[in-house]
Amino acid sequence: MAPRQAPVPDLRIVTPAPQSAGVARELPEHDRIIETNIPARLDDLRWSGFHTRVVLALGITWVLDGLEVTLAGALSGALKQSPVLHFSNLDIGLANSAYLAGAVLGALGFGWLTDRIGRRKLFFITLALYLSATAATALSWNVAVYALFRFLTGAGIGGEYTAINSTIQELVPARYRGWTDLMINGSFWLGAALGAVGAIVLLDPEVASADMGWRLAYGIGAGLGLVVLIMRMWIPESPRWLMIHGHPEQAHDIVAAIERDVTGHDREERAKSLPKIRLRMRDHTPLLEVARTLFSVYRQRSLVGLTLMIAQAFFYNAIFFTFALVLTDFYGIQADHVGWYILPFAAGNVLGPLLLGRLFDTLGRRAMITFTYGVSGVLLALTGYLFSLGVLSAQTQTAAWMVIFFFASPAASAAYLTVSENFPLEVRALAIALFYAIGTGLGGVAGPALFGALLDSGARGAVFAGYLFGAALMVVAALVASRYAVAAERKSLEDVARPLAVME
Repeated sequence: MAPRQAPVPDLRIVTPAPQSAGVARELPEHDRIIETNIPARLDDLRWSGFHTRVVLALGITWVLDGLEVTLAGALSGALKQSPVLHFSNLDIGLANSAYLAGAVLGALGFGWLTDRIGRRKLFFITLALYLSATAATALSWNVAVYALFRFLTGAGIGGEYTAINSTIQELVPARYRGWTDLMINGSFWLGAALGAVGAIVLLDPEVASADMGWRLAYGIGAGLGLVVLIMRMWIPESPRWLMIHGHPEQAHDIVAAIERDVTGHDREERAKSLPKIRLRMRDHTPLLEVARTLFSVYRQRSLVGLTLMIAQAFFYNAIFFTFALVLTDFYGIQADHVGWYILPFAAGNVLGPLLLGRLFDTLGRRAMITFTYGVSGVLLALTGYLFSLGVLSAQTQTAAWMVIFFFASPAASAAYLTVSENFPLEVRALAIALFYAIGTGLGGVAGPALFGALLDSGARGAVFAGYLFGAALMVVAALVASRYAVAAERKSLEDVARPLAVME
């Protein structure tokens, strides 16, 4: 039997058919060796309507997460006043921690599946889980049930992070990757603004009763998730994932369709001049090889990724999940007015990636990660000190947070960018999941519960100690990044980290 030949010009099957007892037999799909320029073709494209649609359909994940986190904070006062639930500050902190714990476990489980069965299948499964769980949250009748549904909602969001980050990284051209990733992660705060407005309207006693307003608010996420589910129908599987996992012809067809969508014509002649890579296809990557890759071959990059993820997770989750409690307990703001204070806070978080994002592709990853982490930590320490002295008002406290998170937002987004581009394609989703899980587990899950207990003490000094700890984590992360962060700007993913399947 003659070696199988690919019917397309950018793909060549180079594995000879092995012989067995004098009879030629074809190798299994996942054992073939191919030469392809699919990665180069994807990186060679200019920005187009296709990329914009990908960002809108997949990047909405961060809008949903921002909505959920904001609702958890903005509705905390209403949950305490609910005639059915009667939450304490500790109950709210534990329920928020349940959401984050779900996100951790969801990221790990779905991250493994994303690398194993593909990006596209998973971003439908995880969105369906989110949609159903957040709708069910509105039906909660006690603390335990509320915490369970929040856990399941978090599991859906955690799974979304791995599938979506992988897909976007693998579809967006290299020269746009940093700014795009930061902008998408920054869209979290569009969800925060949506949640804030929803809380303002639905917590108004003239609109809904004390126990009905917060229930209706959770319906916002379910409705938005249903729209997104439809939008994702036409998003293709990642061609990079397909070419590794035994489907190179399908990968070529998708890339050719994208090129026609972007340029209006076939680009086969242009494709012939682009560099190729040689790969041995595989159906999966054993977990032992994943562990060796992350903690032996790339252990320095793993250290950077873990440090950035832990610092930003504690910094964000500890502060934002208790945002409403600080305003209500220390500044006397009514629960149904908290949304007005979240809006300027959200604006700072959106403007940060928008105005600073391109610098991550021009000045570079290392310089900007160091700068944004360091400035965020120093500003939080200064603001926390002023808070402890009692010299801030609700308005000046919010203004200070707005400035802090102008820098912290691109910093946090850069953590996700770092762990999603610094590792080989075969382990990308699981690497995102693992570092997100460890970072959120150590920094995020503990943060809201810790700050809930500190707020229950009623002592400004105790809360300041929590702020100071978060600030110290950010400064340490800045120092680590200044020494060890990878200069991945404007480089192909395959140049930043060679696929494990690459043949010399």
